[in-house]
Amino acid sequence: MRVTARKLKFLLNIWPPFWAAGIKVIQLAKDWSYAKVRLRKYWFNRNYVNTHYGGSLFSMTDPFYMLILLHLMGKDYIVWDKKSEIKFIKPGRKDVFAEFKITPEQVADLKQQLETQDKIQPVFEVDIMDTDGVLIAKVWKTVYIARKRSL
Repeated sequence: MRVTARKLKFLLNIWPPFWAAGIKVIQLAKDWSYAKVRLRKYWFNRNYVNTHYGGSLFSMTDPFYMLILLHLMGKDYIVWDKKSEIKFIKPGRKDVFAEFKITPEQVADLKQQLETQDKIQPVFEVDIMDTDGVLIAKVWKTVYIARKRSL
């Protein structure tokens, strides 16, 4: 399913797992090169010690590199989330943000790698920062990418 970035942003913002967790996509570039996501701190998404629930921090990073690459790589490629890892650095006591960026050079490099390899599994790192610019958590997203085989 191919949609515009604007439509996907709207759909993600009404998607129950994001909406109910307080996660909002605040920017999704028309050219699919960038996304910014916010997790607001509400009474319903904090943990026992009044900080951000770790599952919500992890969830706010879940689909973005896969979605961005799915659009940037094009219809000749398979793109899937493969693995995620999170490291909590400091307690999140304020709203937090995550930014996802892919450059045209990165896309070209991925496509070049796939000229000699059947599949690749690049790892992308994203920082979760609070409103003061304090690092709250680091997430590593491993994405599976392969060229589609014609039948």
